[in-house]
Formats: sequence, C-alpha cells, structure tokens
Amino acid sequence: MRDVAATAGVSLKTVSRVVNDEPGVRPETAARVQAAIKQLGFRRNDMARALRGGQLSRTLGLVIEDVSNPFYSAITRGVEEVMRERGLMLVAGSSDEEPERERELALLLCERRVEGLFIVPAGTDHRYLLPELRLGMIAVFIDRPPGCIEADTVLLDNVGGTRKGVEYLIEQGHRRIGMIGDDSAIFTERERARGFREALHAAGIPVDESIVRFGAHSTGAADEAARELLALPEPPTAVFTGNNRITIGALRALAATGRRVALVGFDDLELAEFLALPVTVITYDPADLGRRAAELLSRRLEGDNRPPQTVILPTNLVMRGFGEV
Repeated sequence: MRDVAATAGVSLKTVSRVVNDEPGVRPETAARVQAAIKQLGFRRNDMARALRGGQLSRTLGLVIEDVSNPFYSAITRGVEEVMRERGLMLVAGSSDEEPERERELALLLCERRVEGLFIVPAGTDHRYLLPELRLGMIAVFIDRPPGCIEADTVLLDNVGGTRKGVEYLIEQGHRRIGMIGDDSAIFTERERARGFREALHAAGIPVDESIVRFGAHSTGAADEAARELLALPEPPTAVFTGNNRITIGALRALAATGRRVALVGFDDLELAEFLALPVTVITYDPADLGRRAAELLSRRLEGDNRPPQTVILPTNLVMRGFGEV
C-alpha cells in the first residue's frame, strides 16, 4: 500500500479508503490510485489483515480439476483425513482444467484467509501466488508440479508406472503397441508418454506414431480415438491408456466393435474388482496423494522451514487379464 501511495502521489490513508471502498476520495484521485494498483499488481490481502489482528482462519483451501471424478474425490478425502485430526476445515473447488479458473479460485481462497492451499494445477505459471507466499501462506501442489515457483509437491511415479505397464505388454509378446492419452500439455500425460516411449526404446521396438493418440480428455473422445486405431489397416495388438476415463472409453469401443485388443491402463477403475472387469492396470492409492500433501502442509504449519520437498509415490501393476490377450 505504501508503494501504491508513492506511485499515485497520495497518502496511505487515501489508498486504504480506495481499497476498502470508503467515501471521501475524489473520483480523479481514486482513478489515480486504481491505476497505480493495476500497474503494481497490488491486491488487498485479507489473510494479512487477519494475521495483523491475531486471528487464525483454521481453514485450508483445495483446488482440484473435477470434484466429481473419483480420483480427485479420493485426494480430497485423503487431505480431510489428516486435517480433521488437526481441527482444520477444508474448502474445495473445481478448476475444470482451466488455468484462469484455477487462478481465480486460488486467489479467492487466499482472500478468505486460508492458512494453507492445496492445488492440483491446471496452469503452468503460479507466480500469482508469490504475494501470498511471502506473507506466510503455505501452498502444496498435488499430482503435478507448480510452474515458475518452488513449493512442496506430491507426485506419482508416472514414468515408472507406465514403463511397468508397457513392459508387461512386451513380455506378453506384443510389438505393435499403441497409446491413447489425454492432452499432451498436461504434466502427467507428458510423463506417461515418456514412460511409454522409454519402455519401447529399451526393448528395441520403434514407436509407431500412427497408433498414438493424444487429446482424449473424456470417455467419448477416448472411445473415438480407440475406434480410429481399431479401424486402421494394421491396428495395434495392444494399447496403453493414459488414465481411467480413457480406459473406459477404450472398453466401450472394444465392446461396440467386437474387437479384441490387449489393454493396460494407468489408474484403476471404480468397482473394477467387484465387477470383475478383466483390465490390467497401473494402480496406487489416490487418497495417499492427499494424505502425504496434508502431512507436508501440517509440518509447515508447525514451523518446518526446510527447502521445498518433492515426494514421489510408487505405483503397482495389477494383472487382471486383458494384457494377456
């Protein structure tokens, strides 16, 4: 606020009145202050106001892609399990994989004086959080790393997990192996694509780009991509799918076309064991992502000031039948 006052050539009290929408400021003066605010990127920080008054919100924020997706619901549950024990409340919102929505939600939560923030990032530039971080707000990133800043992060072993799945297909005798993935701009998808290519290269098998598809962000898009692969003159004998929604789309395509292709997917399917779905998968406990992130944030709240930590959680191959076709 002092910087804004100096830039606008007004008193600190005048800046305070403008920021808090108080009367007594001439329109031309208010306009000058607003111009300085925009130039300097200043934004009123309610968290700092609360800290100045000795208050604690006892609230944490969580920004995830889609609260209705079982993967993200499990992450939320994992965070809640840890934070409930510490008497903290969690407020969550969905970014729908939109960077602007992520930024909007994160800053809105900061304005509500959250003591910490969990983010499954949609964007790749998180410098918008720097003012809050300098004021002591804690941020932990889940499933994907932050962009342009350093912060605690909990990730899956996406590369290693994918390699396990593709190596398993190779062990079953497959050489023409395709992949259906999500948007290649997403960190997890890039890492899984890297694991896919590494596994093939290590086995001396060339990557055939004609049987690789990215951009399947829904089950419908995955269904369409799988049908494209199955309709090729030389279709793949096996396919690796990049996440659970893509696996479901691929299964729909196989059921509709009556084709049989070996299938291994990253992420388990909800109720797969109970429904006896014969899909070999790369599995892990998504709730553990949330728990580990919550433990990192808890230690920060307790005074841990070590450099930012990156935790990578292992994955497992669960064989159920499709990979043997």
